Amino acid sequence: MELGRKLKLALDETRLLILGAQVLFGFQFEGVFQELFPHLPGYAKAVHGLSLLLLLVTIGCLIAPSLCHQIAYRGEAREGALQTATLFAAVALAPLTLGLGASAFVVFDAIAGFAVGVIAATGFVAAGGFLFYGLGLALMQAGGGAMPEEEGSTPLKTKIEQMLTEARVMIPGGQALLGFQFIATLTRSFHELPSGWQYLHALGLCAVAIAVMLLMTPAALHRMAYRGDDNAAFLRIGSRLVIASALPLAIGIALDIAIVFYKITDSDAAAWTACIAALIVLIGLWYVYPLQQRGLIGAWASHTPEAEHKTVQH
Repeated sequence: MELGRKLKLALDETRLLILGAQVLFGFQFEGVFQELFPHLPGYAKAVHGLSLLLLLVTIGCLIAPSLCHQIAYRGEAREGALQTATLFAAVALAPLTLGLGASAFVVFDAIAGFAVGVIAATGFVAAGGFLFYGLGLALMQAGGGAMPEEEGSTPLKTKIEQMLTEARVMIPGGQALLGFQFIATLTRSFHELPSGWQYLHALGLCAVAIAVMLLMTPAALHRMAYRGDDNAAFLRIGSRLVIASALPLAIGIALDIAIVFYKITDSDAAAWTACIAALIVLIGLWYVYPLQQRGLIGAWASHTPEAEHKTVQH
């Protein structure tokens, strides 16, 4: 299988994973505004907060390969981009599995008590671990999965397809949060928040809405301005929109994580600590890591035999 197609397949698989995580991610945000949440035991609220942080890492890891491909590899199909997508998908499944177990604990603890909650959480984690890791390791082909050879410049058509796929990978995280943000404002629990936190929620809503619109724009632009044709100018614009969308998305997620932790702990300090930690994690995964990889790639390219030969000629 050629490298470009293999990378597109990896991105499609990442999109499938993030769609599964989207439901849980939305539940973590919306759950704290439900009528019965204040009546949960303190340990259940803490587990709910832990589950949110685990799902945050999952979403961050699943979006990271798309931004790494655009920032570090400039949209080119390269072995490093494929390895990044594979690695982050494998890493993301661990917090996803644990987050699923934590969410199951909160639900079953509320229904049937602590012991049943622990049993349900253990069952979910064990099932997820077997299906996500155990089955794959058991069926792994010896010597399989050889990396295809890198070609020259990736065809424009392939770059556009991959860029649009990456926008589709990123948008579910924004969709899950944006829906919660609109619904939350119509709950009684939301209006019990101090006015400052309500305004921060509105700010987060605006940030996520901007991110979602930025991610939707390439599809509209491709159809309306370029009639669906492959165009280098469209690729440049679309890639920049995808890269830019991650910043307001990170800000919106971090602000609403602060609100969730304020609802859980009733502490401004805990809420802002969670907010800053979330922002650091997302900016690190979505911008710092790709930029670091871009620098390493540039340094490696400048020391290849071909580059050294050109330097000697000059």
